[in-house]
Amino acid sequence: MIVSLVIAQIVSWIVILGLGVALVALARQVGILHMRVAPAGALATAGGAAVGDDTDGLMGQSVDGRMLTLGGPRPGVPLRLLMFVSAQCPLCKGLIPVARSFAQDERVALTFVGDDDPAAQRAMIAHHGLQGYDFVNDEAVGRTLGVSKLPFAVLIDEDGKLLSKGLVNSREHLESLLIAHEMGVRTVQDYISGLRNAAA
Repeated sequence: MIVSLVIAQIVSWIVILGLGVALVALARQVGILHMRVAPAGALATAGGAAVGDDTDGLMGQSVDGRMLTLGGPRPGVPLRLLMFVSAQCPLCKGLIPVARSFAQDERVALTFVGDDDPAAQRAMIAHHGLQGYDFVNDEAVGRTLGVSKLPFAVLIDEDGKLLSKGLVNSREHLESLLIAHEMGVRTVQDYISGLRNAAA
């Protein structure tokens, strides 16, 4: 009886040690996988103004008919976010509250930009409570900045320099625009590519 108990105890300790080794190996593999999987960032597109360009002269007509200055220096406003949305884009509508929360948390001046039927844009403004935000409805702005798909975001600094831009569909993507600026790279994808090339 005692011999069986000792054998059972030895077997259980061997199993526990084996499980511990397996857990350490699994944790190592998860760490390797985490390093290989790149973080999601705003997807940069070709065309239009490039990161680093001045945005002097960038203007657009608001939904209510006013001409608004979007680019160029704006002392006292460290960062501006131009958020391109459309009443016809379900993803855009879902991202509007996210953009508002992001702008408030990061202290970024937020302007919505679109190119759609003015009546549809006004309905979207009313539905989402965007009356407190400037809303530009001018296709020339999107053409100048190279916006081809929505939702799209552009980050501009106090001096009017284009810091980062790209397709966005989550808060993580919006945050990647700030991260790219803080790291001094064009996009998060460029940074990841640089790391991979350095490691190769």
